[in-house]
Amino acid sequence: MSNTPIFRTVAAVFSLGSIGLTPALAQDTDAAQAVQDPREPIIDDSEFDATIPAIDDSPDAAMGSVADWEAEQEKLEQEARQEDAEDGVAPLPALQDGDPDELIADPPVNDPEIDDPLTPLGSFDVEPFDESQYTEADDSDQAASLRYDYRIDGLEALDESGKTQVRPVSADDIRSRFSDLSALEDGDGKAANGAMVSARMTEDQQLLLDIMSGQGFFDATVNGTVELPDTEGEKLVVVLQVTPGTRYDFATIMFDAGPVVPDDLIEKNFVPAIGEPIVAERVLAAEANIAVVLPQEGYPFAKTGQRDILLDPETGTGDYTLPVDTGPRSSYGDVVTTGTTAFDADHIKVLTRFEKGELYDSRMVDDLRKALVATGLFSIVSVKPSPSGEQAPDGTEYATINVDQEAGPPRTLAGSAGYGTGQGFRVEGSWTHRNLFPPEGALIGSAVAGTQEQGAGLTFRRSNAGRRDRTVELGISALHSDFEAYEAFTGRLSGRISYDSTPIWQKRLTYSYGFEILGTNEQDFNFATGMRDRRTYYVAALPGQVTFDTSDSLLNPTEGFRLSAKLSPEASLGSGQQIYGRGLIEGTAYFQVDDGIVLAGRARVGSIVGAKRELIAPSRRYYAGGGGSVRGFGYQELGPKDPDDRPIGGRSLVEAAAEVRYRFGDYGVVGFVDVGQVYTSSTPGFDNLRYGVGIGGRFYTNFGPLRLDVATPINRQPGESRVSIYISIGQAF
Repeated sequence: MSNTPIFRTVAAVFSLGSIGLTPALAQDTDAAQAVQDPREPIIDDSEFDATIPAIDDSPDAAMGSVADWEAEQEKLEQEARQEDAEDGVAPLPALQDGDPDELIADPPVNDPEIDDPLTPLGSFDVEPFDESQYTEADDSDQAASLRYDYRIDGLEALDESGKTQVRPVSADDIRSRFSDLSALEDGDGKAANGAMVSARMTEDQQLLLDIMSGQGFFDATVNGTVELPDTEGEKLVVVLQVTPGTRYDFATIMFDAGPVVPDDLIEKNFVPAIGEPIVAERVLAAEANIAVVLPQEGYPFAKTGQRDILLDPETGTGDYTLPVDTGPRSSYGDVVTTGTTAFDADHIKVLTRFEKGELYDSRMVDDLRKALVATGLFSIVSVKPSPSGEQAPDGTEYATINVDQEAGPPRTLAGSAGYGTGQGFRVEGSWTHRNLFPPEGALIGSAVAGTQEQGAGLTFRRSNAGRRDRTVELGISALHSDFEAYEAFTGRLSGRISYDSTPIWQKRLTYSYGFEILGTNEQDFNFATGMRDRRTYYVAALPGQVTFDTSDSLLNPTEGFRLSAKLSPEASLGSGQQIYGRGLIEGTAYFQVDDGIVLAGRARVGSIVGAKRELIAPSRRYYAGGGGSVRGFGYQELGPKDPDDRPIGGRSLVEAAAEVRYRFGDYGVVGFVDVGQVYTSSTPGFDNLRYGVGIGGRFYTNFGPLRLDVATPINRQPGESRVSIYISIGQAF
């Protein structure tokens, strides 16, 4: 048995010939060696023998002394110098140390080569060798002078009859994975030379070993060879011969960890089981799952160590062991904030969805971080736990929640634009200081400019006011509206408290309540005089709303339903004292038929009771028609009209719509049918309904879909447009 880390790389060495060497080149090389002339000897045998000292006839004779040998050498040197002088050979220069009798002179003391400084290391070429030039493809047709194919042999021997939860691996699985990462495949069958093909083959041998190892074949081997073409012009073939060997299964699965609560917390979150193949992806996913689950179950400081697998080649099994340092079981402790703060720790506690002493859950900490980001007040913010060393009453250890802040720019400019037939163009802009009155006290200045609306307003808004996602608003505005139904100059003072859903935390139940005080001068048709009179109304209202939401998304729901009810008791002065109530119930539902296909429906019923229609300000009556109502008709076009065929509004409303939404990627197509009508009575009659049909396009973004709808009325009446166009952000409902 051998202690082998999982997913090891099996080393193999392969001897490759010079596949780029052609037979013709080999013949030329041999010929060059054959015609080369042998060199003449420096001395002949007789001269060599003459220089060898004679061997003393008596081996027992005394050996000469070192002094005798040195004297003999001096004599030989003197004879050599004398011969050189007779032959005209210049003597060696005198030694620098003054000894003229040495054969080899010392170099001059002032040799410039010695005096010169050493060459700096930086001047040497130390660029590392880059072998990618041999593995990466060259797009140049001129460079790609060599063509090749490749194939993988030996994978057909894989056993596909396994009966475990892991899908048996097949030859197609291995080939598909190899094709995605292969250097040979990436080269598109072209290479500059044989060295490039050889380098790619070597790289792909290791790749195949890694893939096989990842599937549990730890004894696999891969041998790479090259088949040269028989005729010129054909491709050479790279053959990767695979011997899979045994596929190893789990024999035991153990965890080196301290006690946890519950006892099987680690085991039940490790998916692979004994008897299954040791597949890399499943093991890595299971280890990652443990690292995620433990912090969710009260262990914020848990860490997984390096796995160990003891493989037994005889049984084809492996004993798996994973060390896990769980750290202390912890509960939430104090919130501590550092850095350039936008608000203090007390307000951060308002954003938390946990209390001190509750068992630690990393999901709630992530939720807090998202909520802090959603305030828009930070350029950088992080939330991390740290051990406190303080024990909680339940035996856990408090984990301090550290919030590191860096406040960002608090001011924002925003704008939006839209167009609807009957409503015209509308552009709205705003300036916001999100933290002018900390914490999260914003001041908002807004303005609207359009073909039929112009106005401005100022709003104070405190977000997360004493409770997360609770908003308090107080605003004042002035608005001029000039629609077909009425013209109004309105001043408004309003306030509202709301508990809303957000993209971070979509809630089942939301609500809002508040007040409105407004004075409005409006033009309305007087049936008694047959003229359009202008009146001033003073209205006080207490609007409220409750919504129950089970949909899966705020911006683009595909499943679930929403049900909301609005009620606004109102008192009106200026045309006789009137007290009445406005109510509206609306429901929407979403059903996903198939991937990308959603059926959506909407129904709305409204009623005003307690006052006659003509005594209610025109802007407070009900209207139908337009992009957010019944498409195919102009804005506020449906319902009762005056003799000039201008809408005058009513006291009851009924609307319905059905859509088929098809999405493909970031785009979508919608077919829809809308129906609705407005009635003068306080009870809707559900008769004389008008229908509109159309088609729309959607472009999906991260902040919601952009919408373009084109609709036409069914049984069009005189004065009604043949086609109406609506452009906006978000689905129609």
